[in-house]
Amino acid sequence: MTSASELAERLRPAIDDERVLAAIASIPRELFVPERERTRAYENVALPIACGQTISQPLVVARMLELLRVDAQDRVLDVGTGSGYHAALLALLADRVWTIERHPELSAQAQRAIAQLGIDNVEFLVGDGWNGVPEHAPFDAINVAAATGDEAPAALDLQLADGGRLVAPVGTAEQHLIVTRRTGERFERIRMEPVRFVPLVHDEDVDEDERWA
Repeated sequence: MTSASELAERLRPAIDDERVLAAIASIPRELFVPERERTRAYENVALPIACGQTISQPLVVARMLELLRVDAQDRVLDVGTGSGYHAALLALLADRVWTIERHPELSAQAQRAIAQLGIDNVEFLVGDGWNGVPEHAPFDAINVAAATGDEAPAALDLQLADGGRLVAPVGTAEQHLIVTRRTGERFERIRMEPVRFVPLVHDEDVDEDERWA
């Protein structure tokens, strides 16, 4: 498998959303992986990137996008920019995307990769994604690309618009994708398939030396 379009076709049996498949087919994944991993860019596997992080398995990325049910008019928050691949796909599906990453190096690399594609509806932020981006809320959809532990951050729930959806890997020893839907002040949660993600690091979980390294 050597192209984005071939990757999309391989995912088709598991993904029903044609807009998601079209986005996968349109984004060259090799731009978002380190040079040493580019021969594996279109394998359906997670790959290591800088700062001890990973670019997620394409099937899991596609599934999260499908569960988010992103509309072309939506405002979307992407928590955990990582490689920027998820943000690039969201940018094709939504009106505007804010993506936040606590590692400045990753954020800068992602911004360069997305700029190469001519995508201009993504705003890059460096900070603690656990707290979301309240100054730009509410969001129609929130994607969390790192494991949140036993519960998704409450701050993210509150930044959903009425009717908004949040998808996050939740759990410690075992993780599952959890879909949260907001209706007024009510939050409905549905547990989906098992996954494995690196942890979402909260600034309160690191010491001062690491925080400012």
